[in-house]
Amino acid sequence: MGTVVRLVLFDIDGTLIRTHGAGVKAFERTLSAEFNAPEGLEQVKFAGRTDPSIIRELFGINRIEASPANFKRFYEAYVFWLDYLLSKSSGEICAGVWHWLHKIPALPQQPMVGLLTGNIRLGAEIKLRHFQLWDCFVMGAFGDDHEDRAELARIAQERAGTMLGQPLSGDQILVVGDTPRDVACAKAIQAKSLAVATGGATLEELKACQPDWTVATLSELDAATVCA
Repeated sequence: MGTVVRLVLFDIDGTLIRTHGAGVKAFERTLSAEFNAPEGLEQVKFAGRTDPSIIRELFGINRIEASPANFKRFYEAYVFWLDYLLSKSSGEICAGVWHWLHKIPALPQQPMVGLLTGNIRLGAEIKLRHFQLWDCFVMGAFGDDHEDRAELARIAQERAGTMLGQPLSGDQILVVGDTPRDVACAKAIQAKSLAVATGGATLEELKACQPDWTVATLSELDAATVCA
């Protein structure tokens, strides 16, 4: 692709890990326990979205004021339920992830490895610590940074540039994700995109978004091929 990748940004759910519904169940428990409002989960699509955008939609369905106080109340209860439900749930790291996370640091021009996720930061940490993955990432942009996924890509780009001591162009960044929204947020900053069909979308749906690479699992593509 020409330019060496200096930053690799991973989505979490469906890209790095599968929690088998623990996150959605945590949303449901929080709505029910904190707001006595268990309605609307079946109407809401979670894949590729930010936590605050999902919460805002659920608040609207249940006629709950989308106030800062209510968002704070939701987050505080949600992370408790998430931690609890993960301890009771099955789940796994997606195929090829460990290989990529061990291969990237060994590349001749080692890229920075970060997160680009709609999860709030503490939710992301809880999920990834459960699978012993959290310490693999040095930075990130999270759902509580911004509600819009494209803005999260810009935030991640700026943060990484600050850490590296120089701005990053879009073609120095690779976004790895499992939904069309991941591909779209990569395009928002002119980044390279690798779409992997381990979560929220099929290969055909991902290919239709025209990412730079599309694979069934990360096992099919070597990190050196994409990042060098």
